[in-house]
Amino acid sequence: MSFISKIFNKQPKPGRPKEISDEIFKSIVLDAETPSVVDFYSITCPPCKIMASLLSEIGPEYVEKVNIYKINVDYFQENAGKYHIAGVPTILFFKNGKIVDRVVGLLALNPLREKFDNLSK
Repeated sequence: MSFISKIFNKQPKPGRPKEISDEIFKSIVLDAETPSVVDFYSITCPPCKIMASLLSEIGPEYVEKVNIYKINVDYFQENAGKYHIAGVPTILFFKNGKIVDRVVGLLALNPLREKFDNLSK
């Protein structure tokens, strides 16, 4: 963690989405025992900001049940290509290294929560 991050306490709170890169995707998403949700987004996408807020809001409810990550498709395109991400936001739900669900575009809070519930069973 950088000095600036330490000063301003920029660590994500438990359950909040953590930024990842293509280089660590396999080890922390596909090889994980805990189910994972990955938000493919762009910083220039207004709906992506809304989805990020929704994920940040419900994430703390699923601490230790579901890991939540985000990957910026503007910088990291390997997995975006591999998983055929054609539009953002796209949310992929992984369990045992396999995609079990996908959401393209915005999803309301309660249907999103239902998808997290199904994933964490």
